[in-house]
Amino acid sequence: MERYQEIERTIITKYRKDIWSNFVKAVQQYKLIQENDHIMVCISGGKDSFLLAKCMEELKKHGKIKFDIEYVVMDPGYSSKIRKQIINNADILNIPITIFNSDIFASVKSFDLHSACYMCARMRRGFLYSKASELGCNKIALGHHFDDVIETTLLSMFYGAEIKTMMPKLHSDHFKGIELIRPLYLVKEQAILSWVKYNALTFINCACRFTESSQQDVSSSKRQEIKALIKTLKEVNPNIDDHIFKALDNVNIECILGLTKRGSYHSFLERYDEQD
Repeated sequence: MERYQEIERTIITKYRKDIWSNFVKAVQQYKLIQENDHIMVCISGGKDSFLLAKCMEELKKHGKIKFDIEYVVMDPGYSSKIRKQIINNADILNIPITIFNSDIFASVKSFDLHSACYMCARMRRGFLYSKASELGCNKIALGHHFDDVIETTLLSMFYGAEIKTMMPKLHSDHFKGIELIRPLYLVKEQAILSWVKYNALTFINCACRFTESSQQDVSSSKRQEIKALIKTLKEVNPNIDDHIFKALDNVNIECILGLTKRGSYHSFLERYDEQD
């Protein structure tokens, strides 16, 4: 058996409960994939996107739904070392990647660190949607996982002053007919880290040229702060992350001060005197 086959096998055997079952559950529960979808799987070079690629490949091979996949890597201006590592990992995992250049790093180099991160993220998304449109894809799959959802929720509350989370799927506002999906939505990061370690794999972390010579970018430091907070809370309540996630699916609209719907704010006072 080839090494890539052994790695594939661990996803549906040793990590069947923690990775494969949760991956399939998210796909089914949130209706992420339909018959004849043409999906662009975005590979950043990190552990999450490479795992996503293998899960999607496995689902295509053995699932009941017929769909097509494109494995795409966008190079925003990586160093040759980083680019080589991504290619090597694709070879190890037997993933037929297509690399296209965007040169985003050069475009945002004149911005300060915080603005550069914001512009980089925004430009990345635009390039990915454009590439998906070029390839005739109707969906873009990203490797965000369960912990990303929880962390994003708390970041929005603590630093954005709003209750908002990362959704399992979204319609594009600017590219009609294209959806963004997150099939690893229910997979916890600890399971991914365990899978990586078990298979002796090494992936890139942050390959950003703006942060490789500094400690870390602003958004990353805030996310690390949230990670540390959740870790501390789990020492008291091991299920705290699950409870936060469940709360997002169990909002009591009668007991909130206000909400925003389609850009318009609505106070609880608007319905306070309503009679059943």
